[in-house]
Amino acid sequence: GWCPLSPAGAQTTQILVEPPWTPAVLWDRVTLTCQGSGTPGATTWYKDRVRWWLEGPNTILITTSGTYQCDRAGSGLSPPVRVSDDQLVLQVPARPLLEGDTVTLRCRR
Repeated sequence: GWCPLSPAGAQTTQILVEPPWTPAVLWDRVTLTCQGSGTPGATTWYKDRVRWWLEGPNTILITTSGTYQCDRAGSGLSPPVRVSDDQLVLQVPARPLLEGDTVTLRCRR
């Protein structure tokens, strides 16, 4: 996909998922926090690629399934985070994993 270029050393926008498992599921009471070096208080949230909340808070509690992104003015659009309402999920830690890592899996229903 297309990826905008950032100035050298610039922090890109990311979404912190709590609890820190992927895929995120609604019944876990998921909160998303938009992190980036952009202008404080200028967080725009997108749901399913449509602008959903202009000048929203940095942290939101998710109540409907979908694919979420955030934009902090000055640091750009975050990678997407999917929140599902699946009744049975196999979850992995929501962090980068490297070959050789020991990984805890959660089977949830």
